[in-house]
Amino acid sequence: MNFAELTTYTVTTTNTTSNNSSMAGLTILYVAILLVAIIAQWKVYTKAGQAGWKVLIPIYNIYILLKIIGRPWWWLLLLLIPIVNIVVGVLIALELAKVFGKSVVFAIFGLIIFSLIGYLILAFGDAKYVGPSKPATAS
Repeated sequence: MNFAELTTYTVTTTNTTSNNSSMAGLTILYVAILLVAIIAQWKVYTKAGQAGWKVLIPIYNIYILLKIIGRPWWWLLLLLIPIVNIVVGVLIALELAKVFGKSVVFAIFGLIIFSLIGYLILAFGDAKYVGPSKPATAS
């Protein structure tokens, strides 16, 4: 065998036009859902007396959410621990529903399972911010 025989291979092509249009469609859908989520969270923050732009800053937005529900800042650290972060996320959802006068059932289905829909309901529905049952501590 010579070198030319060893390096011979067959190239197959696929239809990349349909793949590219599918990816473009999915990207547009993703950006649209992301914008709706940002708008809903912005409105929830303003209903709670916070500036809506705070939603746009990573980590700081969670700190503000903790202030809204009356939890201390160090809960942010709990969100960094695997498994514990799931429990803390559920507790945050339960408290968020509570500070807007909603039930535990709303928290489970509206803020945990179907979170985008739940945030839209909090943002544009008749939910009023009633505040946390106990104030956040300075520690």
